[in-house]
Amino acid sequence: MNLFNLIPFWVFVVFVVVISSHDVMAFGSQTRSQRSMLWIFQQESSDITDVALELNSSNFDVVLKSYTVKFAVVEFFASWCPACRNYKPHYEKVARLFNGPDAAHPGLVVMARVDCAPKINKDLCDRFSVSHFPQLLWGPPMKFASGSWDTKKVQDGIKLIDDMRPADHLLNWINKQLGSSFNLDDKKYDPSHQTLSLNRSNAVEITQAIHDVEEATVFAFNMIIEHKLINKKTQASLIKFLQILVAHHPIKRCRRGSAKLLMNFNELWPSAFFSASSLETSAVQDGDTLKSVDICGNQFPHENWRFCRGSKNETRGFSCGLWILFHSLSVRVGNGESQLTFTVICDFVHNFFLCDECRQHFYEMCLNISVPVNTTRDLSLWLWNTHNKVNEMLKIEEEISGTGDPLFPKTTWPSKELCPSCYVSPSKVNDDANNIDWNTNEVFSFLATYYGAMLISSYKEKTAIKNKDIELTLDDTSTNAITVPVGAALGIALASSAFGVLACLWRMHQKTRKPKKRAGA
Repeated sequence: MNLFNLIPFWVFVVFVVVISSHDVMAFGSQTRSQRSMLWIFQQESSDITDVALELNSSNFDVVLKSYTVKFAVVEFFASWCPACRNYKPHYEKVARLFNGPDAAHPGLVVMARVDCAPKINKDLCDRFSVSHFPQLLWGPPMKFASGSWDTKKVQDGIKLIDDMRPADHLLNWINKQLGSSFNLDDKKYDPSHQTLSLNRSNAVEITQAIHDVEEATVFAFNMIIEHKLINKKTQASLIKFLQILVAHHPIKRCRRGSAKLLMNFNELWPSAFFSASSLETSAVQDGDTLKSVDICGNQFPHENWRFCRGSKNETRGFSCGLWILFHSLSVRVGNGESQLTFTVICDFVHNFFLCDECRQHFYEMCLNISVPVNTTRDLSLWLWNTHNKVNEMLKIEEEISGTGDPLFPKTTWPSKELCPSCYVSPSKVNDDANNIDWNTNEVFSFLATYYGAMLISSYKEKTAIKNKDIELTLDDTSTNAITVPVGAALGIALASSAFGVLACLWRMHQKTRKPKKRAGA
């Protein structure tokens, strides 16, 4: 073989070596780049704080007892378990919906974890019959704190979650328990996305408003119970308010809960009829009976404002929700019930609203009305006008003291953008309500639509689309007064109350009556 014949071979070898070297260098560069990107990803991932509570045998009972939410999920895992490490992101993804400062649905479920690998937690894990990792249990926090779980027994309150992977399966399982339709993409409600003071009319806004009608109903009755505001002087006012809710509350479950309270009124609050001198009466008032009162259903979240959530903790909330509740009632009552409803709303605020200055101002407006409230239109417009007057007073005080909500300053409502036909004088849209030329017919039409049909139709539309596990029929909401007449509710309440009074009088008579002597004794 001569040298000439070898040249192509050596050229080929050199070519292969050069190309290989270049590929190796490129590969190394690509690997470093990929590692750099992986490191950045890991850094970003590490910035996401875990929100599931890390519990152990020393704090398990104490921490869970401190929670007032209705349900808890506890994951029992082992830190040495690869499957548990792989499952953690799924669990945390669901936990972030309920736990932590950015939770989309706070106040519903607390999600916790217990590492069964350390010996200190062995007895705790045995207490809940942990047989595999990860194992998820569901139940009320108090059931976990004070109890145990056994796979061989039917447990009261605690049950095994049998569909937990991936994250959407776990959330679907939780949705079935709550009767909800939450999504992994749900975000914390941001009031900054809302324009100032009720200036939007889309379906999202209205759905949030109807949610807060329920929140306000629940919050009001919890406040009445906690502060023991029911007595001989106030019980008639509360009974009448319940009658209005039975007939005209926009949500069926709240109407149903109000009727239940009416039927059991004298049993829940016997001191409203008699003096609270006996130990038996005090025990009923202070016991667990009142704590179990659920006027809008036991699954309803409390103090989770959506439409009425302010940009600061101390703004909006309950007072905003109560206004929406009153407006929704005002457009639903019939002409023959408007004067009664006016009196009931005024008395309810006077007897049960704990902001003393607000209560006095509102009641003064009630007393200063010069003409009777004969129609639904009269009631709706009076409440609307009163609301604007209250906002005008608060606006001045908040500007002086600097206590207002910067994102939700008090304004005249409705705005021209929301209801242009409500204004006769377009040039005066920025003046206070007293200086605006209102078209009151258009205002009433707007109120009836906004707090009536629109409030309900948007709620039903959202429910039909998102919640397939719970069937809310058209009867679940009410846009008129035909559901339960106030007269029927009054009859139920009076019959229940009268029967309770007679029964209690009979028992008192039986206790005081002297026993007859037997013949021959």
